[in-house]
Amino acid sequence: MVALLLFAAVCCAAPVGNAISAYVALKSGAQTGGGIAEGGSAADIPPRMLTAYKKAVQHVATCRGMRWPILAGIAKVESHHAVGRSIAAGGDIRPRIYGVLLNGSGAGGNTSVFPDTDGGKWDGTSQGERAVGPFQFLPSTWEDVGADAGGDQRADPHNADDAALGAAIYLCGNGRDLTKRSQLKTAIFQYNRSQEYVANVLGWVDQYTAAAKDPDLKNVTGKVRTVIEAALSQRGVPYSWGGGNAGGKSTGICCSPSGKSGVGIKGFDCSGLTQYAYAKVGISLPRVAAAQAGVGKRIPASLGTSALKAGDLVFYATAPGRDLTIYHVGIYVGGGKMVNAPRPGTVVRLDSVNAMSGFAGGARLL
Repeated sequence: MVALLLFAAVCCAAPVGNAISAYVALKSGAQTGGGIAEGGSAADIPPRMLTAYKKAVQHVATCRGMRWPILAGIAKVESHHAVGRSIAAGGDIRPRIYGVLLNGSGAGGNTSVFPDTDGGKWDGTSQGERAVGPFQFLPSTWEDVGADAGGDQRADPHNADDAALGAAIYLCGNGRDLTKRSQLKTAIFQYNRSQEYVANVLGWVDQYTAAAKDPDLKNVTGKVRTVIEAALSQRGVPYSWGGGNAGGKSTGICCSPSGKSGVGIKGFDCSGLTQYAYAKVGISLPRVAAAQAGVGKRIPASLGTSALKAGDLVFYATAPGRDLTIYHVGIYVGGGKMVNAPRPGTVVRLDSVNAMSGFAGGARLL
């Protein structure tokens, strides 16, 4: 299997150099997204694909720690959950998803030659290998881990159920315990031997995990609840570099360090979202994340995320301990989660506080 990675900064009107975005060279109607719908399903996952992920987990019940967000994280990076394809009731995906021909030509970024192993049975060509299906298996790998999840006596990497089960089997190999972060990282690295790939997939796994349940706000009252509910009400609104303010979403500016423009996109970046939410209780915040760290009671990073309380701003920096390097801010909602406008190409969503790198503490305004 193969995924081709491009680097993109995750920003909030200030630069950062250590965050990653992935690009998969597929001839697909792939869309970026990542918005989380209430109730634990992901807004960017077609319901039939989500069913496939959950079904695969049931098939590998003996695999410790396997859960649907892990499979969703892989499929998000590999094929954007086959968005733009037709998914039949039985799980067949049409048109089929093919990666670039791995002939070393440089097309799509590939430089290694993979000789044909399946005579075109799965990848449609005998001129070489190309990754196939929503989980982007090489035919040679599929021969080892392919499984029939639907009972039709055929293991097909172009079938959502079969492909998800094959991915689960592959990730669970060698008796791994995926409840352990180190072993989960090893499994993902085996899937694609790139640390950037691992970081990107883990970001999506953490996002989907955090979204499995809506935040518990039963003990959150008053102005804190008002702030959190204002932020949560914007889930699904597009990220826009430079977008958003105390009055709500707005078109952004050009350009982020990764070259992404907010011009023409009506939405929020991270600090625009926090400005909007806190304006609901009469608190005016500066425009950029680094400046917002100077408002309220500072919570040092050394205290860890356990020191955060619902309603706190939570910060991330390229050099934690130096507030001038803060590049991102979210709103903590409790339970290890935050409302977050992560990066260009995504939407406002509920994330784990560990989904971003460089935790730099928080600030308590209420």
